Amino acid sequence: MSLVFRAAETVTWIKVEKPVFDLVGVVLYSLGLAAICAIVALVLGLVLGAVFIARRRRHPMNSWSDRSFQLLDAGRP
Repeated sequence: MSLVFRAAETVTWIKVEKPVFDLVGVVLYSLGLAAICAIVALVLGLVLGAVFIARRRRHPMNSWSDRSFQLLDAGRP
């Protein structure tokens, strides 16, 4: 049995920087996202409110007394 020795392969080392957690970036990003959500909710609420108001003005409801039971005027004895 013969032993064959091979030359060692070259190894290239790459220096990797240590990861850093950016707390300020996370907070600013979350505040920006919350502001966008609030603006979208405000716009959708305004549009939906305007639709409800416009629909109610087109079809006015009868007065409450028109939709309720009418009691006969009972005279006092």
